[in-house]
Amino acid sequence: MNSKIKIALIDDEQLILEGVKMLLSSEPNISVGSTSTNGPDFLETLEKTSEEDFPDIALVDVQMQPMNGFELVEILKEKYPHLKIIILSSHYKTTILGYMVKLGVSAFLPKNSNRNAFIEAITMVYKNGIFFTPEDHQMIFSYMNSPTKKRTLFEMDDELSDREKDVVRLICQECTNNEIAEKLYISPRTVESHRQRIVEKIGAKNTVGIVIYAIINNIHPLERI
Repeated sequence: MNSKIKIALIDDEQLILEGVKMLLSSEPNISVGSTSTNGPDFLETLEKTSEEDFPDIALVDVQMQPMNGFELVEILKEKYPHLKIIILSSHYKTTILGYMVKLGVSAFLPKNSNRNAFIEAITMVYKNGIFFTPEDHQMIFSYMNSPTKKRTLFEMDDELSDREKDVVRLICQECTNNEIAEKLYISPRTVESHRQRIVEKIGAKNTVGIVIYAIINNIHPLERI
């Protein structure tokens, strides 16, 4: 990587903040730019942050006061849709993962993850926009297996066309717009138009939502992600 991955840490436990910052400080490709102990402070920090220093990824704790992690993520996704978010939590449960998916978060990391897991998740989210472990895949499958949950996630009036499904499959294979254009013999501008139409049809916020839609509608098999 030519530039460092800029990280922001938000956790109300000072020891966690210092520990994660120390863990990441030895990585030559990662830079921890800001740390905050609560959501409002982080939002205020972002408002004052220049484009050059703006974080690529925010690592967000779930259980915080006065604003919990999910409330913070909802605001971040509204105000800064391009900011990638990794949720940190001690509560590794299917319900939390399912809610995380609905919010459009890029990855989920238990706080007891080892250093390699942190580095892998950050690197893959920076590169591809999403990172799920095999355990996450199984939890997503369990969560999505209920027709009720499927309906609440994606309420569509229009089905995807065959070409749009082709684009979705290639997005799930982590292809860029240019790579998709080459494979489908269309222009990158046309790929971008397809992407926008797909997002509008399925109500997804980002690539995460497109991948989840593909999984639960059998467009892209879970085990290949």
